[in-house]
Amino acid sequence: MPNPLPIRFLQSASRLDQLPNSVLELAIVGRSNVGKSSLINALAHRKKLAKTSKTPGATQLINVYELDPEGSGSWLVDLPGYGFAKAPKSEMDRWKQMIEEYLMKSDTLGAVILLIDSAVGPTSLDLQTVEWLDHIDLPYRFVATKEDKVRPSKRGARKDDLVKKLGIEKKDVLWVSANTGTGIGELRSEIIEFFST
Repeated sequence: MPNPLPIRFLQSASRLDQLPNSVLELAIVGRSNVGKSSLINALAHRKKLAKTSKTPGATQLINVYELDPEGSGSWLVDLPGYGFAKAPKSEMDRWKQMIEEYLMKSDTLGAVILLIDSAVGPTSLDLQTVEWLDHIDLPYRFVATKEDKVRPSKRGARKDDLVKKLGIEKKDVLWVSANTGTGIGELRSEIIEFFST
């Protein structure tokens, strides 16, 4: 397995203009409780780099992690999750606006890792996000989280159902588990390659 991803927390922001200049960015997008923070911790092999919570909506700001060496300008960006967060509508609208502004206006954003909860499958919000990313012509990579939450006897059917709903092929989805480490090494390699090209 490739070495842990050499990332460090850089800063949080509520608006794009609060962030310094970067060279290249890769954003992590997904619904609330899809496991974004757990995935970041698994990629870095650190337990508390990203704040995790059993309550959806723990990530409420744009959280930036920079690949070492310090000052490289290569950023992994964790965005607030969409849907399910138990927050006032005004707050959720603010998150939505923050996410959309970042995805549409960041000049150095190269691609998105789009997380789908494999235990739940693609939701209507996930499908809307796919349509929107297509509309703004932003490349994305499907990563199915929580693979360990699907019983082994049901994984084949669940994978078939997931790719069918997304309208893609099996090879277009990387299945991962932050708990067991499944797929984490491959995703680390893909991220390193993204920033190396």
